[in-house]
Amino acid sequence: MARRNFSSVVPVLMLSIGLAVGGHLDTLKLASQATAVTTLDRGESIPPGAEALIQSGQHISLVAAKAMPAAVHIQAIRTEAGRKVEETGSGVVMRSAQARGLFVITNNHVIRGAELHQINVTMSTGEIINPLRVFRDAGSDLAVMQIQDSGIATGRWGDSDAVDIGHFVLAVGSPFGLSQSVTMGIVSAKGRRDLSLTEDRSVINQDFIQTDAAINPGNSGGPLIDMRGSVVGINTAIASNSGGNEGIGFSIPSNLARQIFEQLVEHGRVRRAYLGVELDPNFTDETARRLGLPRARGARITRVYNERPTPATLADLKVDDVVLSFNGVAVVDENHLINLVSLADIGSAVRIEVFRARKPQLVSVQLSEKDSRTADSTSDNILSR
Repeated sequence: MARRNFSSVVPVLMLSIGLAVGGHLDTLKLASQATAVTTLDRGESIPPGAEALIQSGQHISLVAAKAMPAAVHIQAIRTEAGRKVEETGSGVVMRSAQARGLFVITNNHVIRGAELHQINVTMSTGEIINPLRVFRDAGSDLAVMQIQDSGIATGRWGDSDAVDIGHFVLAVGSPFGLSQSVTMGIVSAKGRRDLSLTEDRSVINQDFIQTDAAINPGNSGGPLIDMRGSVVGINTAIASNSGGNEGIGFSIPSNLARQIFEQLVEHGRVRRAYLGVELDPNFTDETARRLGLPRARGARITRVYNERPTPATLADLKVDDVVLSFNGVAVVDENHLINLVSLADIGSAVRIEVFRARKPQLVSVQLSEKDSRTADSTSDNILSR
């Protein structure tokens, strides 16, 4: 597990391991539509005010029951420095809109370095299978395994943009190897970026959902489920001093995970756009004021690569340009811009608002594909190639 010290007292960020859920989840009735319960199992009357709690519990139980069939447990063995290392995790069974077949989506770190015969996927039925093919993407820490199409229930993608802070969510998976476990919490925050998930900082597509649903080692690779039974995230990491759940978990939002998933099953890799610039990872208020901005916001360009024509050189982007928005989306920081650019449509013309010479102006940029030879680059400045 990778660790990151936020400060001397702030929890350590750790990669958790394994979890899963899904199911071609039929439309679930909300708790308000559930049949009213007026007596307890033993015949006692329900205390005043308890009926709504019982109905809510019934709805959560229904969501969990629909999610379970698509949950899988994963064990993978790889060799490091001459010794065998076992990883355990989870995954969720999904189907693609672009390719035929049955797939399991999980975290890349769960099956990293393992051969097909070294990856055991335990289905909800108890059957243990090996994947037929594996597609990996280090840039998002996602992996997709194609499995034999058996008609098993699959998960259903939800819209992570529609999930708000405070919404209830479920995490289903295999914490500490305890498969088919369900925990509940809320969405604590959105848009968490700049997390050092690996020592080589290879995970460059970061836009995490933060949740307090209990996520422990064994939960990585499984989804976060909303109250409609849809997959709204893939659980990936925890912040912890102890190695266990302390109420701070991170999930890849479903809209990002789904885009990566479809590209992997269609192309075998993720096709990323790029600009051809290097960005300032330490853009301060002092630097912003020097450039004429009242505070640091957006992403400051510190270098424009000109060894060959790039989208940046063709659009005449310059050093000290501060990118304020990308195709109408306000840019928060350099990590946000990296995410927006790398997953934008290749070949598309985008409008970028830059702050230059103490005033904003619009620039049109024609995006092209990042060199496939560096598609899995571990560089912080993925926009540069």
